[in-house]
Amino acid sequence: METSEIQPQALLAAHQQGALLLDVRSPAEFRSGRVQGAVNLPLENVTAESVRSLLVGNDQKTVVLLCASGGRARTAAQRLASSGLKTLVVQGGTNSCAQAGLPMDKDAGGVISVERQVRIAAGSLVATGVILGTWVHPGFYGLSGFIGAGLVFAGVTDWCGMGLLLARAPWNK
Repeated sequence: METSEIQPQALLAAHQQGALLLDVRSPAEFRSGRVQGAVNLPLENVTAESVRSLLVGNDQKTVVLLCASGGRARTAAQRLASSGLKTLVVQGGTNSCAQAGLPMDKDAGGVISVERQVRIAAGSLVATGVILGTWVHPGFYGLSGFIGAGLVFAGVTDWCGMGLLLARAPWNK
């Protein structure tokens, strides 16, 4: 089936018509803030079978996919492309839903988003590379270059290895 993108405001109408709101972020990100009515299924667990098990009693077979900004939701939609399910990806993800004023739920004790964790880790590694390159050995500038190239790659391909690793970290479970 085909995947379409929808605006955050259209999410509520889809949910009222029986669509499953599926948030594919890590459980910790999900606890830190989510659209009301969303169900959590981390991206690494998204399969046609796992999603169908959540659709019991739903004849429409429509799944609205959410993540922080949309990248992981698009990946989940690609995984479900041959499943026969109609998938909709929310443009801008949960971040844009919150900005649009949609009703949100939040649990106490949530962690910061994986996206922010990536920015913190990448910035720390770049700064470390510059400091070590200046004070220890110029070869450490390569660390900063490597991280910079990884960020460019992530921006171009919408695939971030560091984000995938951080999503599996113990504090994000």
